[in-house]
Amino acid sequence: DEKRVTNDPMEAHYIGFNMWVEAVKKAGTTEPAAVQQAIIGVAVPNLSGGLATMMPNHHITKPVLIGEIQADGQFETVWRTPGLVAGDAWSDFLPGSKDLISDWRKPLGCGNYNVKANKCGGQGS
Repeated sequence: DEKRVTNDPMEAHYIGFNMWVEAVKKAGTTEPAAVQQAIIGVAVPNLSGGLATMMPNHHITKPVLIGEIQADGQFETVWRTPGLVAGDAWSDFLPGSKDLISDWRKPLGCGNYNVKANKCGGQGS
């Protein structure tokens, strides 16, 4: 039923499981390190229209929707991004994370790489 209500955790599970399946096919194995490398770039349908694509930071692309709650407790979408938005692991606006990036591809393979310190480990370490 296309009008059936879902929520973000349900969609995240749907996307995540389907991405894992595609990454296993791409890697040709269920070995975690191989799947971790293979999943980057995998795209699967999301439940809000379009495709969710796994980025090098292990965050996905999704539309952003703003809703207004209705009398029956459901939401009516009042605004949505014209396209998909790539998830960002770190905020460019917070002092503790503005110099951090996440890129799980080889050779970097780091979730908190400090671009100023040129090392994995975060805040200037």
